[in-house]
Amino acid sequence: MSNDRESIAIDQARRPAVFFDRDGVLNIDTDYLFEIDKFVWVDGAIEAVKAANDAGYLTFVITNQSGVARGLYEESDIHRLHNWMARELEARGARIDAFEYCPFHPEARIERYRRVSDRRKPQPGMITDLLNRFPVDPRRSFVIGDKPSDIEAAHAAGLRGHVFPGGNLREFILPLLARG
Repeated sequence: MSNDRESIAIDQARRPAVFFDRDGVLNIDTDYLFEIDKFVWVDGAIEAVKAANDAGYLTFVITNQSGVARGLYEESDIHRLHNWMARELEARGARIDAFEYCPFHPEARIERYRRVSDRRKPQPGMITDLLNRFPVDPRRSFVIGDKPSDIEAAHAAGLRGHVFPGGNLREFILPLLARG
């Protein structure tokens, strides 16, 4: 009987989560974006993250960053951009609980990044790593992406996936948050 109570307590401690793809969902996709001065938020993106926060959802960014493997920028550039994004969100009362990225590509120009990785979407590695690190309730969680590979990664991790068609991200996410 105590095992049942423990599992109920664990389930109650678990929270739903939104896994946002970055380029094309949170920001305008300009191919291999790493410069802060070229970053443009998608309409309603900051408000969408805040709405998820306010609804009690954990919020994550999961992004393939093959520009590192191609030699276009460094991992430190990704960290700099993600830190800037976090500060911008914080200034508006919103937050991302974790940023995950995959710098690997099977055809990388930089040898140390040339490999098949379970973290590169459509594989679910970034999602499953977050599911293992945070108290996420997968039944109430979902991925928002703009490409089939985002949705494939969601399904491979056992989550729902939703294709963001563009427009205002807050307007897109509100009905999804209401469904729970």
